[in-house]
Amino acid sequence: MTHIAPTGIPPRPEPPLAALLELTHRCPLQCPYCSNPLEMEQARDELSTAEWLRVMREAAALGILQIHFSGGEPTIRRDLAELVRGARDAGLYTNLITSGVAIDRDRFMGLVEAGLDHAQLSIQDTDPASAERIGHYPGAQPKKLAFAGWVAEAGLPLTLNAVVHRQNLDRLDAMIDLAVEIGAARLEVAHVQYYGWALKNRDALMPSREQLDRASAVVAAARDRLHGRLVIDYVVPDYYAQRPKACMGGWGRQFLNITPTGRVLPCHAAETIPGLGFESVRDRPLAEIWAASDAFQRFRGTAWMPEPCRGCPQAEIDWGGCRCQAMALTGRADATDPACALSPFHDAMLDLAESAAHRPAPPDFVYRRLRAAAAPAAAPRG
Repeated sequence: MTHIAPTGIPPRPEPPLAALLELTHRCPLQCPYCSNPLEMEQARDELSTAEWLRVMREAAALGILQIHFSGGEPTIRRDLAELVRGARDAGLYTNLITSGVAIDRDRFMGLVEAGLDHAQLSIQDTDPASAERIGHYPGAQPKKLAFAGWVAEAGLPLTLNAVVHRQNLDRLDAMIDLAVEIGAARLEVAHVQYYGWALKNRDALMPSREQLDRASAVVAAARDRLHGRLVIDYVVPDYYAQRPKACMGGWGRQFLNITPTGRVLPCHAAETIPGLGFESVRDRPLAEIWAASDAFQRFRGTAWMPEPCRGCPQAEIDWGGCRCQAMALTGRADATDPACALSPFHDAMLDLAESAAHRPAPPDFVYRRLRAAAAPAAAPRG
């Protein structure tokens, strides 16, 4: 449902702060918690260089301030420097979200010359063997550390992103030490969130309550110890939460995501919700999609909320939490997020977490099997 103003005209939303551009779904890693859709988009269907440049101009005109180049692995796109330059020319702040394994120093310095403002590097673990097993990519760790060195050499700010779970969480201290060692200004400690591909590996990834409590204590101590040197963002797994988080700052409020073929989403996992139609920048201007498309209107604001959400004093703080999680666990995208203690599904969610965490971990992950993912290829132009 769309919130209707007293005049009968839907209120025009404020412009989003940031846009995540998924340049490609191609990726050399096969992470068991991959947030890309279960059905990947093909390289031949990706937006062309000219289309992405137009989209970024439309983003700037809409009022977007930040562009995050993501994937898959965005450095597989051979036109990445041209896209960075186009974003700079449009007045946009640029962030590269990368695994660091599919780019060399010369190409990275070319991105810096083109105007790259920031780099975000993902790690799977600090132990090389475990990191290679999680990402299913031999030799990843030395490449990641080399990439971090290039960022420092270029003088760019660096964020280290550590996705944590049952099989690497006990090395959180080492991850924090690594962030300091490589000169990162920010560390994102992000627990796996269980929708999409991560659901297939929940038993292998879900931490125990004891692991989670220790991790929270480690983060609290590190924040005190490293205050002024390292900012640590900490995202706990919703399965153990008492209140939902404002997913993406609220549906259709601060953020949009554009897929490799141009579909515009309120969050990167929104396609897990059946029945929503996602419009494409190939068919309609970005500003119109943001303001008026059904997918963005569906859960924007509070009018769509069921009780007890609608009357909750947190309604305009958490904005109903995660719609994708509600869909995954209750079968209804408009249900109260099970992360909320007031949800009738909350206890069942906690039972799922505790039973998964205490079962023996499967001997291996269910990996994404991507064809021809590692070979850089020229993007179509036009």
